[in-house]
Amino acid sequence: MNINERITQMSRELKLFVAATFMMGIAYSIYDSIFNNFINERFQLSGFQRSFLEVPRELPGFLVVFVSALLWFLSSRRLGAFAFLLGVIGVLLIGFIPSTYAVMALCLFVFSMGQHLFMPVSASIGMDLAREGQTGRRLGQLNAIRNFATILGSFLVFLGFRFVGFNFHTTFILTAIGLAIAMMLMLWMKPGAVTRPKNFLSLHKEYRLYYILNVLTGARKQIFMTFGPWVIVSIFKQPTQTIATLLTIGGIVGILFQPVLGRAIDRFGERIVMQVEAVALVFVCLGYGFSKFLFPEHTAFLFICGFYILDLMLFAVNMARSMYIKKIALDPSHVQPALTAGLTIDHIFSISIALVGGLIWNTFGFQYVFMMGIVIAVLNFIASSQVRIPKRDAPSAEEVPLNP
Repeated sequence: MNINERITQMSRELKLFVAATFMMGIAYSIYDSIFNNFINERFQLSGFQRSFLEVPRELPGFLVVFVSALLWFLSSRRLGAFAFLLGVIGVLLIGFIPSTYAVMALCLFVFSMGQHLFMPVSASIGMDLAREGQTGRRLGQLNAIRNFATILGSFLVFLGFRFVGFNFHTTFILTAIGLAIAMMLMLWMKPGAVTRPKNFLSLHKEYRLYYILNVLTGARKQIFMTFGPWVIVSIFKQPTQTIATLLTIGGIVGILFQPVLGRAIDRFGERIVMQVEAVALVFVCLGYGFSKFLFPEHTAFLFICGFYILDLMLFAVNMARSMYIKKIALDPSHVQPALTAGLTIDHIFSISIALVGGLIWNTFGFQYVFMMGIVIAVLNFIASSQVRIPKRDAPSAEEVPLNP
C-alpha cells in the first residue's frame, strides 16, 4: 500500500470515528442529563439507595476485561459497534421496562456494559489514529468533539423539557437512536486486524504504577459521577433542566479546554497534568462539601455549579493516563489489554467507594463524603508524582506512522 492510499484510508476511518464519537456524545449527554432526576422521581431514593445503584452501573467495568477476552475475535472497531448495540438495548429497557428498583438495576447493568466496553476501545482507536508525538492532541480533539456533542444533547434536553413537553420516555428513545447511528458508523469502518492476545487477563509488574493510578481514578470518579450531581438534585432540589444546563455550559468550556489539555500533556508531560488535577480536585471537594454551610443558599448553589463544571473538565485528564500506558508499554499489543485491565481495577474500587460513600452520606452527612474525596486527591497527587516516561530511541522514517 503506498503512502497516498494509507493517508486516504486513515482519513476515511478518522472521519467515521469522529462521526461515531459525535453521535455517542449526543446520546450519552441526553441520558446523563435526565438520569438522576428520572430515578429520583420514579423511586424517591435515599443517599445509600442512590449509591447502591453504582454496583450494577460499575460492575460492568469490573467484568469488561473478561467480556473483552471472550470477544477477542472482534477487532476494536467491531467491539465498539457491539458496545453501542448493548447501549441501545439497555437504554430502551431502562426507559420502558422497570417497574421496581431491582428490575431497573438489572436494566442499568446492560446499558452500562455497553458504555464500559467502549471506554478502552475509544482510547485505543483514538491513539491509533494519531500522528507520532501528537497523541494528546488527537485525544484532546476527540474529547472536544464529544464536548460539542454534549452541548447539543444537553441543550436539546433543556429545550425539550422547558418548551416542547419532553418526558423521560422521549429522551430514552432519542438516546437509543443516537447510539444506533453510532453503531452503524462503527460498522462502516474497516474492521482492522484481529490478534488473539496471549495473556489478555494478566497483569504486568512493570505497569504497577498505572494500575495504582487506576485504583485512585476509580475512587475519585464517584465524586463526579454520583455524589456531585446528587448534591445538586437532592440537597439543592434542582429540576432536570439544571443538570442539562450545566452539561451544556461544560460542553462549551470543554470545546476550548480539551484541545488545550491535550497539547499541555504533549508539552509538559503526563505527570505535571495529573498533579495539577489532584490539587484542583481538593478544591472541588471542599466546594461540594462545604459551600452550603459557608454561603447563603443561592450563592452556595452557584459555587456548586462552578465546581461541577470544573469537575467535568478534570475528568478529561483520563487521557493522560491512557497516554502514559502507551508510552511505557513494553509491547504495542499490551496497550488495549492494559487499558481494559486498568478499567477493571478502576471499577473494583469505584464500586467500593460508592457503597462506602453512601453509608457515610446516610450516617454522618453528605459533606463527609467529600472529605473522603480530599484524601483520595492527596493520594492521587503522591502517586502521580512517581510517573516517569522512559526514553526510547527515536523511530526511523519508515517506522513513523502516517496516520493523519
